[in-house]
Amino acid sequence: QVQLVESGGGLVQAGDSLRVSCAASGRTFGSYSLAWFRQAPGKEREFVAGVSWIDGSTNYADSVKGRFTIWRDNAKKTIYLQMNSLKPEDTAVYYCAARPGTRSLSVASEYNYWGQGTQVTVSS
Repeated sequence: QVQLVESGGGLVQAGDSLRVSCAASGRTFGSYSLAWFRQAPGKEREFVAGVSWIDGSTNYADSVKGRFTIWRDNAKKTIYLQMNSLKPEDTAVYYCAARPGTRSLSVASEYNYWGQGTQVTVSS
């Protein structure tokens, strides 16, 4: 069983930076990929960024390219999402997700495991 625990959310102003983390446990993740999704009130859950555990390759939603960076720390079994130049439209609950497979996909239904989420609020 995989457990994912997010941390690091909070309230920031537009233009600020914030880093969220996701600690993973319960198995080895060599053949897994992990990702960040987000969900704003009244909207569907959307893909933000993903990382392949085995080689660290990444992919991003167009809306965050150039502003957000995802990476994993093998030793700590943790993934991070560094968010720079935050905008009010980045406000959402950010979820960590994991799936077996070395490619991080952008479809939420492809992910088997989810964390509880962490709130990120960006004020204008």
